[in-house]
Amino acid sequence: PYPQHLPLDVVLARSLPAQAQYLPLAPAFVVNLEDTPMGPRYLQVEVQLVTRDPLAAPLLQQHEPALRARLLMLFAQQTYEGVSTRAGKEALQAQALKEVQTLMTEETGKPAAEALLFTSFVTQ
Repeated sequence: PYPQHLPLDVVLARSLPAQAQYLPLAPAFVVNLEDTPMGPRYLQVEVQLVTRDPLAAPLLQQHEPALRARLLMLFAQQTYEGVSTRAGKEALQAQALKEVQTLMTEETGKPAAEALLFTSFVTQ
């Protein structure tokens, strides 16, 4: 399917997706989890947004305060039991990405972020 006259590096460059850009939302989010019978519980999570659109990175940075506010509200609604399993963490990650994409679509007309990563996740 590739013309033989093209150098291998050109063929590979055409077949690879655009390079991912990672944007950390710093500092880490720290929230109280919903009341538990064991007393107060906390969640600390570090988040990075992923985009392959070079025009999206500055837009994500511009809207970071609004993104942080939405994510903070989402994280503060969680329960210790809800985030204690892998499935719970993955569901929260999907919800967080949806929050980001919804806000960015409202503000810019594009979802901007293709993924949201938890690079640290601590409950106590």
